[in-house]
Amino acid sequence: MYPAPRVLRRAAAAATVALLATAVGCAPQPEGKSSAAPSGSAAKSCTKGALATKTSGKLTIATDEPAYEPWFKDDKPANGKGFESAVAYAVARQLGYGNSAVVWQSVPFNKAFAPGVKSFDFDINQVSISSERKKAVDFSSGYYDVRQAVIALKGSKAAKATSIADLKDLKLGAQVGTTSLNYISDVVKPSQEAAAYSKNDQAISALKNGQVDAIVTDLPTAFYVTSAQVTNARIVGQFENQGGTPEQFGLVLDKGSGLTSCVTSAVDALRKDGTLAKLEKQWLSDAVDAPVLK
Repeated sequence: MYPAPRVLRRAAAAATVALLATAVGCAPQPEGKSSAAPSGSAAKSCTKGALATKTSGKLTIATDEPAYEPWFKDDKPANGKGFESAVAYAVARQLGYGNSAVVWQSVPFNKAFAPGVKSFDFDINQVSISSERKKAVDFSSGYYDVRQAVIALKGSKAAKATSIADLKDLKLGAQVGTTSLNYISDVVKPSQEAAAYSKNDQAISALKNGQVDAIVTDLPTAFYVTSAQVTNARIVGQFENQGGTPEQFGLVLDKGSGLTSCVTSAVDALRKDGTLAKLEKQWLSDAVDAPVLK
């Protein structure tokens, strides 16, 4: 969750998106059940380096700003450091685009998967695949299997929680439009309404200032927060994935994008040859076992 600027599609596609925007609305959509299956139409050709991208010969990749660790490094998506930056460049190379052909632009988290024509070829920003979001955008197959975790200040009542029931009377917070916030409402079902923040750093500040008892983020982000940002905080535990399909992050594309099948094939190839596992070990090695809250 932890969470750098795009030509209009053909008139028919623009009309389709406009109708979709009218039907679904412009607000970020809530999470449905996660799905590893990609969405979108098949591309006629996946000729390397010659795809019908927003800018000919270039691959435009978007993410939010700031770009947080461990997904990115030093708030610089273009440096190839951090898990998602490394994955983005690996996908680009699989598609036939060298590092110099990659163009980064900044797109807010919620805007990436809201209805409307996109100015990027794909977005990478810890966006969980869901049936609800697939109404507005396409997704590649999943590039990371994720769990959600709870963070609280050391010595607090929240830090002593060992079960979901122990969280019910606490004031919890998370970034708006995220699976983290959904886990609070759908899994914890707290007695008081959760606090929703437009940015994850706002949720972290709220935790520091005692405005919330605990916050929920994805597990790798939780390890980074507790090791580098709020050192007097600890990971209380992680949630089990809900349902039979694990929650996965996917690359976000235009609804009906001709690139979806090519990008999905690239992600699948990187999973098959072990590249994704290697990058996960390199950049997310701390995101290992944490107590499971039941």
